[in-house]
Amino acid sequence: MPHQIALTVRAPLRPGRGAEVAALLETLRKDVDHDGGPFAEMPGVHFARLFVLPGDTDLDVPDTLVYLAEVDAPAPAHLDEALDHDRLTALFTQCTDFPERGSHGARVRWAQRHRVEPAAWYVHRVGRSAQQVRDEARLRAAVVDFLDRGGWPDGTPANTVHSAVQEFVASRPDLAWALTPAAFPGPLFRAREALHALGGAAALLALSPLLLPVLPGWLLLVRRHERRDVPETARPSREHVAALTAGEDHGTPNPFTAYGRVKPGLVRGVTIRVALRGLDYAARHVFARDNLAGIRSIHFARWVLLDGGRRVVFASNYDGSQESYMSDFIDRVAWGVNLVFSNGVGYPSTRWLLFGGARDEQRYKAYLRNHQLPSVWFSAYPTLSARNVDDNSALREGLAGPLTEEGARRWLSLV
Repeated sequence: MPHQIALTVRAPLRPGRGAEVAALLETLRKDVDHDGGPFAEMPGVHFARLFVLPGDTDLDVPDTLVYLAEVDAPAPAHLDEALDHDRLTALFTQCTDFPERGSHGARVRWAQRHRVEPAAWYVHRVGRSAQQVRDEARLRAAVVDFLDRGGWPDGTPANTVHSAVQEFVASRPDLAWALTPAAFPGPLFRAREALHALGGAAALLALSPLLLPVLPGWLLLVRRHERRDVPETARPSREHVAALTAGEDHGTPNPFTAYGRVKPGLVRGVTIRVALRGLDYAARHVFARDNLAGIRSIHFARWVLLDGGRRVVFASNYDGSQESYMSDFIDRVAWGVNLVFSNGVGYPSTRWLLFGGARDEQRYKAYLRNHQLPSVWFSAYPTLSARNVDDNSALREGLAGPLTEEGARRWLSLV
């Protein structure tokens, strides 16, 4: 079973191509809305999006085209597929150094040169491939149909029903795979993650005698900066909100894409890097199975530092409405949101890095809307929430062997 990769390709646009890029993105959006567009044909794609990241004249950064995808490894295989589609290469051709007349291999190498690794990256469950998600949804539909047709009398033992379902699945060549537990990611990936976990813990233990005495002074420096910070007061325009909502609530999962400038200076630059390093470690080794600090509605999320750490992009795939998504973070992990996002220009006022900020609900929500970007977005399973995907995997896991009566009752509750 493959692990998952947060693929980011970002390249500057040729001058004067804004209108052409907008038209190409709109055409691609219609294709994706109609039949999934080119992404539906690519194996291993969970989610994908394309958008234009506005330039910043103060930072001498032009408008750039950004392609984000959550894909099953290996990444080169996906790039090979993506750069074989005319609708995508038509967009990449608008970038300054894209080898329009070059070979396919030259185009893949171009994309590799423009890859950006995330500073932090969260996966709802590592190792669950896009094909597995779709197969387990198909399994659920078949099992539900079988149970609906079963006519089980009241009082039938749960074990009896469970055994009947196992026999039904075994009799179907297209479903018999479900009697075998899902595989884990490969041994090299697991070894790398184990080394990363041990290395991070060892480094923190070794550096703690040096870091602990410095921490109070650093927090005082942060607090000094916080007193001078100026939060945004502007409300998002109706036109901007309309452009965003046009791409939301077409299915169960939704996209969120936002960007901002990191507050200038050493203190903020170091703080956001340390915060993202800690967040990445926690996402990989603490919240690596089915929840991000107690929030179970996020399929994938990433934080990407750009332009020498002077700007940051945050992108996620979440379930439900945008309003409920923001409220989840306010109610559950406002301190964690503040730890990272308070280093962004215009963020609501914080105190001691962790307090305030996202707790100022109206300003926080306006800030996110102001910095949010519309995108062309694809989902490989638009009707499934993260909880649905979890339940489908648990349904499959329960078919692998016999269950106690109580275990069978819990398993039946999944359907």
